[in-house]
Amino acid sequence: MSELLFIRHAETDMAGTFCGHSDPELNTRGHAQLDELINRLRMEKIAVVYTSDLRRAHTTGMAIAEAFDVDCYVRSALREIHFGQWEGLTWKEIERRDDAYSHRWLAEYPRLPAPDGESFPDFERRVLDEVTFLFLEAAAADCRIAVVTHGGVLRTVLRALHGCSEDNAWEQTKSYCSIVRHISAASCSVQTVEAGC
Repeated sequence: MSELLFIRHAETDMAGTFCGHSDPELNTRGHAQLDELINRLRMEKIAVVYTSDLRRAHTTGMAIAEAFDVDCYVRSALREIHFGQWEGLTWKEIERRDDAYSHRWLAEYPRLPAPDGESFPDFERRVLDEVTFLFLEAAAADCRIAVVTHGGVLRTVLRALHGCSEDNAWEQTKSYCSIVRHISAASCSVQTVEAGC
């Protein structure tokens, strides 16, 4: 059966910031989460891994690929949304820098991008085009693919393909190593792995 397992990367020291295209390594807690994640995936028959090119996802993806002795392919389209001037900042820092724009952003999300950041429609189009490619790959090989990526990507999959609200999608993917199981263009389910908690 063809299936995509979208997996959020393990934790970094930039947790709690607008990490976006920033490229931190996993922290100590993140490396511990990898063991728990692989344990959780043991019963899955993963045929191949695709991963974002950002280190936090790539390290997570390589650990899964090594555990299953499968290939791991890098896809830059699986990156998180780019937050422009907000990269690496906490919400409090953003509010201090530009209180008016930050409140406008909250009110207009997702229509208003971060300053100099990627627009949400561009991000969503990039993600959904990539999902289409990956699902075709899984269907052609009739296999299960692990897709290691970022919270925003998982939330886009849940909203666009499962009809989840923004709040519901956020709640279900806020934990590192969350998993969204995508069986077809009209069906997906969520499992949350709170490794290392």
